[in-house]
Amino acid sequence: MAILNRLACGSARGGLKRLAGLWFVMFAVLVASGLDLPAQTATTKEYQVKAAFVYNFAQFVEWPPEAFPEGQTPLVIGVLGEDPFGAYLDEIVRGEKVNNRPLVVERYRRVEDIKTCHVLFISQSEAGRLEQVLASLRGRNILTVGDAEGFAQRGGMIRFLTEKNRIRFRINVDAAKAANLTISSKLLRLAEIITPGKD
Repeated sequence: MAILNRLACGSARGGLKRLAGLWFVMFAVLVASGLDLPAQTATTKEYQVKAAFVYNFAQFVEWPPEAFPEGQTPLVIGVLGEDPFGAYLDEIVRGEKVNNRPLVVERYRRVEDIKTCHVLFISQSEAGRLEQVLASLRGRNILTVGDAEGFAQRGGMIRFLTEKNRIRFRINVDAAKAANLTISSKLLRLAEIITPGKD
């Protein structure tokens, strides 16, 4: 539990960097057992944990070659709409690489502003127009992540949900395949796989 607490805490002490070698192990533990979120825990803490998940998702997805036009093209993690992560997402990816590609965090007010993006967290502020957002992204190699009600059932790829104060996630494999993305079996084993209509 001490390690879980360190993972959920801010990276000011550099705890996340020191635990880099244990990411997958901790990731598996978090998903398999869930992460307890005591009632007194602030929403900020919840999104710190979700930021860690978003970073990990990037490590377990394969994009087609055309998603990275140049050898040093960064892997872009985007946030569409109101940003629930604050500076924490930036801190967690600072200095990190995925497949030798640097990570960059971008924030978008509108889906039309998205030029290059590989992982996109779609904020709850966009829930009312989620179908429109996803339709605008159709045909692009973007892993969509969100925590809005029905996110995966409505066509998103990975949905966070909280059950009995534990963060878990569901994956819509068909949506990922439609975007020409391959999700690692290691990640799929940790998730609940859904088909539209079940989310």
